[in-house]
Amino acid sequence: MERILQVDFPGVAELRHQLDQVQVVALWGSNSVSVDLRVADDAPRAPIPTGVAPVTFTVIDEEGVLVGEIILWTESGMLSGLEYAWYGDQPPTSLPEVDRMVMS
Repeated sequence: MERILQVDFPGVAELRHQLDQVQVVALWGSNSVSVDLRVADDAPRAPIPTGVAPVTFTVIDEEGVLVGEIILWTESGMLSGLEYAWYGDQPPTSLPEVDRMVMS
């Protein structure tokens, strides 16, 4: 998430402050690397709508082939999910290395 929140967009300062208080509370499925997040209520809320944060990173493999994307979700101005949406038949077994994430 730190890599994603390096990009400037409205509300990113508040989301950066939430990083110290964010917790993973659930996986999206037994074989999923996507997670639900929860932030302490006293963290600053970002002035952005609920849904996908206005920044997306694509994921490339060792050959530079596009294999997925990382999506950051918010709810009421708080970090609420980190999704690894993959392309293809085989789901990833871990989140990608930071050097495989490219801002799209």
